[in-house]
Parts: sequence; C-alpha cells; structure tokens
Amino acid sequence: MRAIGGLWRWRHNPLRRRTDLVEAWLALAAIVLILAVAPLVGAAVGASAQSALQQSVQDQREARHEVVATVVKKAARNPLLDPDPETSSGRDSHSRVVANWTAPDGTGRHGTVTAAIKSPAPGDHFTIWTDPHGRIVGRPLDGATATTHAVLAGFGAAVLTVGLVEGGRRLIVWRMVLRRYARWDRAWDKAGPDWGRTGAGS
Repeated sequence: MRAIGGLWRWRHNPLRRRTDLVEAWLALAAIVLILAVAPLVGAAVGASAQSALQQSVQDQREARHEVVATVVKKAARNPLLDPDPETSSGRDSHSRVVANWTAPDGTGRHGTVTAAIKSPAPGDHFTIWTDPHGRIVGRPLDGATATTHAVLAGFGAAVLTVGLVEGGRRLIVWRMVLRRYARWDRAWDKAGPDWGRTGAGS
C-alpha cells in the first residue's frame, strides 16, 4: 500500500525526481511479486516435495519389513554408545540386546539390536525393521511425516522467494542512492568555489 501511495504522491509533484518514481515502481513490483509469485513458488516446491516424499514412503514400505525378534540375552554395555550411565534420557525405555529373528526371505538372523523394552529378559519378543535379507534398517517414513516435510519445504521456498525479491529491491535502491549521492557530490564540487560569491548566481 505504501508503494501505491508513493506512486500517487509523486504523480504530479513538482519536486519529483525520476529516481523517486523508480523507487515507488520497484516497491509496487516487489509487492506484486511477493503476493503473486511467492505463493506459487511455495505451492510448486511443496507439491514436488510431496510427490517425491510419498514415492519414498511407498518405496520404503515395499523394501522394509517389520519382523518379530526374540531376546536371547542382554548385550554388554558399550561405553562408546552410553558414556554416562547416570544420565536419563529417551534411551531409558530402550535396551541393547542379543536377539534372534527370521528375515522375510526365511533365513535365520542373530545379532545385537536395540529393543523397545526397558527390562528385557530372555524369551521376550519385540519388533524390528529389516530389509528383505534381514539386515536391520530404520522405520519407514510415514505419510503424515512426509506431508509435514513437504509443507515445510513449500513454506521455506515461499519465504526464500520473499527474501530474494525484497533483497533485490533493496540492492537496486541502494545502488540508486549511491549514484544520487555521487551526483550531489559532483554538483557541490562544481558550485563550491563560487558559493556565496557576488554575481555567482547565488
């Protein structure tokens, strides 16, 4: 709105300089770009991210399998993984155990894994995620999380577009101000020697 007001104010103002109109038009163009282009960029980036992430969700669901593992024994504490046993954190509800499980391809597997059991005992069952050959993998990405990431990507792209447009406008105005100051300096240099002198046109 300030840009529109600026254009109207300078419309028939006798003190108007060409740069004043240019600055007002720049501000108006920046507002139009921010209101029209930034949402489109955000929507496009969000839609693209959503498509890619949902495809990733589908691929992970096909490649990762939830299987049941059985606790054999509790694994020895590894000081590199848990340097301070006195600290309490989200690890309190998880334990490192030696377990057996059957891979989706039917082969038996044995190894040390993290179980979502606070006090595991031999024979306890818990679920883990594996690839088709039984190797431990992370939980697959779920659709809701993928959508959240896509929305954040779209919002970030829109904000970045706004920043680029406003940054470009400020850079152009800054260059215009520098040139204006340079013209003033040249004008003062020409007028300086005769300033206030009788008959110098002052």
